[in-house]
Amino acid sequence: MKSRLLIIGCLPLVLLAAYAATSLTKKTVEERVKQYGPAARARLEPHFKKAAVPYPPTRLVLVGIKDERRVELHAAGTDGRLRFVRYYRVLGASGELGPKLREGDRQVPEGIYPIESLNPNSRFHLSLRVGYPNAFDRAKGQLDGRDRLGGDIMIHGSNISIGCLAMGDEAAEDLFVLAADTGIKNITVFLTPVDFRRGKSVPKDARVPAWTAGLYSQIQTNLAVVPTP
Repeated sequence: MKSRLLIIGCLPLVLLAAYAATSLTKKTVEERVKQYGPAARARLEPHFKKAAVPYPPTRLVLVGIKDERRVELHAAGTDGRLRFVRYYRVLGASGELGPKLREGDRQVPEGIYPIESLNPNSRFHLSLRVGYPNAFDRAKGQLDGRDRLGGDIMIHGSNISIGCLAMGDEAAEDLFVLAADTGIKNITVFLTPVDFRRGKSVPKDARVPAWTAGLYSQIQTNLAVVPTP
């Protein structure tokens, strides 16, 4: 009989112990921004200056490209025009190309999502909670007869993750502070298998449901307004 690992959020339970030595004192988002804000803003400032976008931006778009293991940061100023600011490497993720279908499948979702909240007391330093599942995910789950879609998808610190995006602690500080300064209601997250802006397509041998053609068309159409670095 094969043994199973209990999955909680992004990591198996057996791995959580390595990250359990966090402070017992809970911090607020405001306290974390005060703690990490000066250093994070100092790191972000030259990138925003080069992009000619005032800080904080009025709008923020994060583009996570799965096959390239990178997250692009795009921002808009008062003119509403999106400009590329910088990118971060994804240090830890799991799964393969294709959408997240069920709890425990270790897949990073694919789609267009909001940021639902910021977690100042994450086991993985700091985290941004992605709004998965969205209405599209729920509709396709109902169509397929899938009712346990999973959740707790985070963009977080550290360098290891299952189903989430581990960005390293410094990048997590930048994104956490930037999200707090911008306001989470002004943030959109694209999680895409490939960079459709560059004419890429998902390999034909990828194991994906038939309805992903519509999903990828939706991502491609909406991603077209985001500049290619």
